[in-house]
Amino acid sequence: MEKTFVIAPKGIIVFNGRALIMQRSAEDTIGPNEWEFAGGKMIFGEGLKDCLIREIKEEVGLTVTVNRLLYAATFKTNDNRQVVILSYLCTAHDDKVTLSDEHQDYLWADKKQMKELLARPILDDLNSNSVWDILKLN
Repeated sequence: MEKTFVIAPKGIIVFNGRALIMQRSAEDTIGPNEWEFAGGKMIFGEGLKDCLIREIKEEVGLTVTVNRLLYAATFKTNDNRQVVILSYLCTAHDDKVTLSDEHQDYLWADKKQMKELLARPILDDLNSNSVWDILKLN
């Protein structure tokens, strides 16, 4: 079987001192009910920031400014598929979220709520890359 890479930009979207997290649909085959940041897979030929802006618009209906790369992480989903996550700090122009069918809930979360809800691998990445200091959340 062919080995593949998936490149997935993610946006840590901040608005008024809180960050947007979404809960995946209960019917999702990958991580049902887990909380995560917006973002998704790049289309061949697409730029990183263009992909992220498109994915955020599709998933949560927000227009954002992509500010800077916060960290990169990678993991294997199976023996033949590796995912590369590139997490960017983004600023939302407003807080009016419209969820796609991929997610069942969302929250403009403070630091405490994020630590309670986000999956352990995401929290480990936030901690090991000192992202909390950069976000300056309530």
